[in-house]
Amino acid sequence: MNTMTDGQSRAVQSRRPGARPPLYSKEERLRRDASVWTTVQGVLAPLQFLVLLVSLVLVWRFLSTGQGESAATVSIVIKTLTLYTIMVTGCIWEKAVFGVWLFAPAFFWEDMVSMLVLALHTAYLIALFTGALDTRQQMILALVAYATYAVNAIQFVLKLRAARLSAADADLSPVTQGASA
Repeated sequence: MNTMTDGQSRAVQSRRPGARPPLYSKEERLRRDASVWTTVQGVLAPLQFLVLLVSLVLVWRFLSTGQGESAATVSIVIKTLTLYTIMVTGCIWEKAVFGVWLFAPAFFWEDMVSMLVLALHTAYLIALFTGALDTRQQMILALVAYATYAVNAIQFVLKLRAARLSAADADLSPVTQGASA
């Protein structure tokens, strides 16, 4: 019978030389795997990336040729709405898995950068609807938002890769086998 809490289990595992604490405790992994929000995130993430690629082409086309302003603008708005959707559902996922809506310790820095990504996309919408920036400046702001999004996406990919590796280590580790006995 396992009487260790999530935090105690992580602390024991992190005492191994060179070992990082796992991204998910056993209970969190079970909640993650059982949550419909995991599937939602798994669908929305590549969809958002596809929307980004299309929008990037349209914005680049406008900046280099001056053509396609409306298409580029609509694509940025769609990208922003997709971002808002994945952020809201991501908060629900984080609550289901970690018990907090945002800034779970396992994803703190990814969430911090996500806030910057949201701020930049929102600044674009404000500039678009108020006319605070001209069209070219709006498109450049969108590219800055996209670059920040790319950094954030890389953070998540690296984090999920590390989680996969730590889960494999945990499955083979005598420490975790003893802790769960």
